[in-house]
Formats: sequence, C-alpha cells, structure tokens
Amino acid sequence: MRRKPLRLKYHNYSQHHAYYVTVCVRGRECVLSKVKDDKVLLSKYGEIVKQQWLWLSEKYPYVKLDKFVVMPNHFHGILTIDDNNEESMSLGQLVGAFKTTSSKAINQLKQISGKPFWQRSFYERVIRNEKEFQDIQEYIVNNPLQWSIDRENPEFKKCYAGWTDPFYTCD
Repeated sequence: MRRKPLRLKYHNYSQHHAYYVTVCVRGRECVLSKVKDDKVLLSKYGEIVKQQWLWLSEKYPYVKLDKFVVMPNHFHGILTIDDNNEESMSLGQLVGAFKTTSSKAINQLKQISGKPFWQRSFYERVIRNEKEFQDIQEYIVNNPLQWSIDRENPEFKKCYAGWTDPFYTCD
C-alpha cells in the first residue's frame, strides 16, 4: 500500500521555521512513561527519549527546542530551525536523527539490536503564527491532564469501544 505524503508540497523544511512534531511508539506500546495524578513519570526509555530530544539542540546549534512532553506511547515537541543556511538539516533529517539515536539507546538497554522502536514517519505541523505557537504550547503542557480521555490511551480505547471486563471499571 502506498503511503500518502504528509509534508507541504512547496515548503522548505530546512529553512527558519517552527514545527510541532508528534512521534509514536511502534504498536502504540505504553513504555515511555506513566501518567499519574496528571503528572508524567518517565520510564528509563522515556528518559532516553527526553535526553535525545535535548541532544538535538546540543548537536545542531541552529535547532531551538520549546515545550515537549514524553507521553506513555508518543512524544510531542516544538522544534524551531533557527537558520536560513543551506547546510541546515531538514526537519525530516532532524527527527530521523532523534528517532535513530533514541532507538539505538533503547535497544542497547534492552540488549537487542536493529529492532524498530518508533512507527514509520512522524506527524508535523508548520506553526504559522504566534497564536498557533501559544495554542500548541498549551496543548503540550496540558497533554498529561487529558491522558485519561486520550485516543492514544489503551485504557480509554477499551472504555470508549464498550469493552467490558469484570475486573476493570471505566471511570
């Protein structure tokens, strides 16, 4: 099956711009963190994801990071390419570096090699203005507060789909 392209056709993804990025764990496994009392508690894999996200701005001085959150089975972040240099990596290359380095470190911790950790591709949105930037920042900060009703939450999906289990109650 052929994948539909997700990127804007005429946008240069290596030029100065802010982007909202979402990356999902392969199979939507909840292995990065837990949300307890509306707070994110990172697992050892989630700590690696956080470190590798921060590494992007250390490795590439033209990358500026803003709000981000490591959810149980996905990651949201704002990344700005703060350069109009021809040598700057594109958004896809930067997210690819993040996914590759975090996957390698997680696989090393699991004592396996070559196993994909993230889903193919990623979601991105070109942030077009200050209001949109602020709205996305607010969404990221509030994402843990919404986890109990998030479509990505397997427990919510069970409740939403009418799933029943005598030992589990949907609040």
